[in-house]
Amino acid sequence: MSAAPEEGSAISAPERQATFREVFAVREFRPLFGSFLLSTIGDELARVALTVLVYQRTGSPLLSAITFAIGHLPWLLGGPLLSTLADRLPRHRVLIATDAARAVLVALLAIPGAPLWLLLGLLFLIALCAPPFESARSALVADVLEGDQYAVATSLSNISLQLAQVIGFVAAGALVAVFNPSVALLLDAGTFALSALWLWARLKRRPAPLSEGGGGKRSLWQDAADGLTFIGRTPRLLAIVGVLWLGTMFAYASEGVAAPLVDELGQATTAIGLLLAANPLGATIGGLVIGRLVPPDRRERLVAPLVVLTLAPVLVAGLVALLAGPGTIPFATVIGLQFLSGLASAWVIPLNVTFVQAVPSAYRGRAFGVAVSGLYGVQGIGALAAGLAAEGVPPSGVVALSGGLGLIAVLPVLVAFRRTQGHMAATGSPGGPSSG
Repeated sequence: MSAAPEEGSAISAPERQATFREVFAVREFRPLFGSFLLSTIGDELARVALTVLVYQRTGSPLLSAITFAIGHLPWLLGGPLLSTLADRLPRHRVLIATDAARAVLVALLAIPGAPLWLLLGLLFLIALCAPPFESARSALVADVLEGDQYAVATSLSNISLQLAQVIGFVAAGALVAVFNPSVALLLDAGTFALSALWLWARLKRRPAPLSEGGGGKRSLWQDAADGLTFIGRTPRLLAIVGVLWLGTMFAYASEGVAAPLVDELGQATTAIGLLLAANPLGATIGGLVIGRLVPPDRRERLVAPLVVLTLAPVLVAGLVALLAGPGTIPFATVIGLQFLSGLASAWVIPLNVTFVQAVPSAYRGRAFGVAVSGLYGVQGIGALAAGLAAEGVPPSGVVALSGGLGLIAVLPVLVAFRRTQGHMAATGSPGGPSSG
């Protein structure tokens, strides 16, 4: 999965670079980081388990893709609105309440014989907890860390996100193969319960930011609309968000047909986890390379070629699977190409920095809500479209179409991204590192 921009990540440039040891020495950061990992691993456990469960019951690639996509769609439908709760309520309460709610809802998913409509409805409710949780967590990390500590924590979170997805996908595939989807779902419920307890025990009680500042008179709808309007009138931000959304949607659409693709290639159920883990594993390594070995002034110039290198392997992987047919070698080749696509997806890191630098601090929180909501939303749309296409096209053909159509669709926004380099937001100067 693609890493999202972090709210508040434009903290002033520090005089001295922070270290990982200093970050982990902050008492409240440890539960925030640990709960982030637990929740991410749990999310992937549930997603794979339910995708397999639905596919086993129905044999329908479309329903399997709907199950995979439904976890992303609430971001698109209500993300900007629900994200404002992180400013209107005490952030520690938002985190604890959403994790506790998810623990109960996921446990209900594990009930044997539950009807399909109930499973999908519960999954949608679980996904509705993500926007307020992620917004509150991001904002609270900025509250408890100072200066470059936040930048180090953000880098650590991006890398850990990919690793957590790898662990979650692989563990889910193994658990579903050895036991059944219900066992994986119960473990997922346990991760959310443990996260809620950890946060309850370790986080400092703080008032809601808006009540502390005397705000809160505006409606949720007004706050959400402001973020959308600001991005819409800023060409630079439109180009950045266009690259982020289109590049992500087509690169990850094939995840929606992972179960039928593995079946087409003649592999066991456990191979689903391996297939889904290949991309985030590559993204982990790619993120380390671009973050540690590429000078900051060169990173933005790599965005366009890396986006192309992210989508091209998806096209080739689909063609290999389609032409070669079932077998171990085609499956291994597909995994290798997905890994290569993940390596190139490190373009998200410099794009995130560019996004932050293009947004004045007064709009950053609302712009964050819009960008991340759209990011998750297009991932859901991509997976849903892939499942719909797989009703009439072989899954391998769907993968090839995702890569090919993605290359065509992303070219105009890449051109706009290059043309608007150096352009700032329409309102004020950017609140990036250089301006504090």
